[in-house]
Parts: sequence; structure tokens; C-alpha cells
Amino acid sequence: MRRPPGLGIAAILVIAGLSLRLPAQAPPAAWDWQLPRGFPPPEVPADNPMTAAKVELGRYLFYDTRLSANGTQSCGSCHRQERGFTDGRAHSIGSTGQAHPRGSMSLVNVAYAAVLTWSNPAMTRLEDQALVPMYGTEPIELGLDRSNQWIDRLRQAPTYRWLFARAYPDEANPVTADRAVKALASFERSITSARSPYDRYHFERDETAVSEAAQRGEVLFHSRPLSCFMCHGGLHFSDTMGTGDRHRVEFHNTGLYNLSAALSYPANNTGIYETTHDPADVGKFKAPTLRNIALTAPYMHDGSISTLEEVIDHYAAGGRTIATGSCRGVGRDNPNKSPAVSGFTLTAAQRADLVAFLQTLTDDALVKDTRYTNPWPGDPAR
Repeated sequence: MRRPPGLGIAAILVIAGLSLRLPAQAPPAAWDWQLPRGFPPPEVPADNPMTAAKVELGRYLFYDTRLSANGTQSCGSCHRQERGFTDGRAHSIGSTGQAHPRGSMSLVNVAYAAVLTWSNPAMTRLEDQALVPMYGTEPIELGLDRSNQWIDRLRQAPTYRWLFARAYPDEANPVTADRAVKALASFERSITSARSPYDRYHFERDETAVSEAAQRGEVLFHSRPLSCFMCHGGLHFSDTMGTGDRHRVEFHNTGLYNLSAALSYPANNTGIYETTHDPADVGKFKAPTLRNIALTAPYMHDGSISTLEEVIDHYAAGGRTIATGSCRGVGRDNPNKSPAVSGFTLTAAQRADLVAFLQTLTDDALVKDTRYTNPWPGDPAR
């Protein structure tokens, strides 16, 4: 019998169908965030405290293709560790092959996010957001149905009987959909990035962590008229993330489009207008974190910009001009465009410095961290 990764002798006996009388279990150990000094831990819902056992259960669920209608996809299909928990696509693909209107958003430091999606101001809890890819139909993502046959499949798996019992030791029948969702949310909260060269330079005072070019780029990032920090500020480089006041949330129209149609953005991607139906909200989207930005191309909500250099060019122009095709228009003139996107001028050297700074936000330890890796590789039978 192949031993599933991370399980001890007691688990092996359970999986083998053997009984084992164990002493009463101690409460599950709390999760160790492993954050540097000065990097505050995130807020956690009182009804879903973080434990190491729950996070580990969530990791198995996150990468399990049994949580999809086609049996070949998982949460990890659209949130790949090596890509900063995005998928490298302009438009993610669901279990039916349907292309989504937007790209997958990074899960890095999602525990700090006041809102969780590109364009839904009401989506604020990971426990609620997890239900969207699982059960949503517009678009179809994982494609599960509400009959919850997937949880029946998990109940039949000895590995999960052990993992759920360890995560929820006080429950007589721990394998439920609600507890699975809470474990998924716990694993997603655990994905923290705080070990980039930027972090080593600022938190550990390692003067060798970043180049002189990157130091100059950081000054530019926080300068006017660039004002990158106005939407991508703070510890997480996003104005919708942080601790403390989690009700201050802003969404931004960056002049990516300016169609001459009734709405200035493509009809399937109108931002928070989809929720508010306020014409002033057309084209307003969440400012994503810039952490690990060098790993998460293509960029913007719809993946319509390929490189960091092109993103800088877009903002330098104060909005994108599309000369031909169905999306033609001068984004700089979009009536809803954020005042912060006013344009600026950079020399070639300054542009290179700014890119160098953005690259210091890449956390190489994150993409190799075994706490976040797929526990199922090469073992499709589980």
C-alpha cells in the first residue's frame, strides 16, 4: 500500500481498515503563520479558527480533482503555485471548457483581502467565495451540483476519513460539505507571501537583497505623477487589502477601454456595474496585489496586457488606445476613469528601474513551499 504524503502510522492503519484504540486526541495545533517581525497576522473568522490539521485537509481538497464535474480539474488548476496561484491564462477555463470573462486572481495573501473578487463588492468571506467556483453556473467553473455527490465520494476515501477526523476531532461524523469548505478556506488563508527580496530588504534590513536599480524603482513607484501607490499601496500593494479597517474598499476604472457602445467596457466585463447597476461604476475593478506580479502574467482583469513593460506603458499613456476592432476607443477619455490614472513620462532607464522594483516582490520561497504543494502528484487513484 502506498503511503499518502504527510500521514502517520495511525492513518495507515485506518486506511487499511484496521482498528486502533488511541488515547483521547489533544486539540488540533494552531496554525503557525511564520511571518517576519512587523508583518501582522491576518484576521480570521471566529467560526473557522486556523489549525494545522484543517489547513492540511484543505490542501488535499484544494488539489483534488474529485471536486470537479469532469474529474480532471481542481482549485489548483486555476491557482497554480508556480504562477503565484494564478493560471497564466487571460481567461480561465471551466470544467465544461467554457472560457471565463476574467483571469484567475492570485490567492497570495488573500487572508488580508477585504474583498475577494475582481468585481463583487459583497464577496468578503473565503467560506462564501469558495461556493462560487464549486457551484456557480455563470460561468461554470468546477461544475459541482447541489446534490453534493462529491462529498459522498470523499466519505468513501480512507485518506479523507483520517484527515477530517484529525481536523474536526470532536465531531462524530466530520466529513461534511460545510467542513470541507471551511478547510478549503483555511488553506487559502494560509497562503502568505512575506519572504521576497522586498521583504528581506525592509523587514530584515538586508541591504544586499535588492539592487540599486530596484531601489530607484521603488522611489519612482511612490512618486508623483506615477502615484502607483494610490491603488497599490501598503504592505500588500493593493488598496483592498490590509488589517484594521476592512470596510474601506475602492474599485478603479483604469482607462483600459472606452467603447462607443451603451457601456464603455465590453458587455461581459463591466466591473462592479454588474452588481451596482450604477453607470458611474462601469469599468471599475479591484486593484489586485502586486506581490509576485512577475509570475502572474498576463495582466489586468481580462489578461489583455502581456508584460509588465506594457502595463507601465498603459499607465504612462493615462489609458489604452485601441485603434481597430470591436473594442476600439481611447481609454484615456473614459468618463469613469480614476483621476489617479493621469499619465506620466519615463525615460527608458526609469522604466527599467520600475520593472526591477516590481520584480523584487517575487517570493521564490512561496512557489517552493511544501506547505502549499500538491499532495496528490502521480497518485490519481488517491
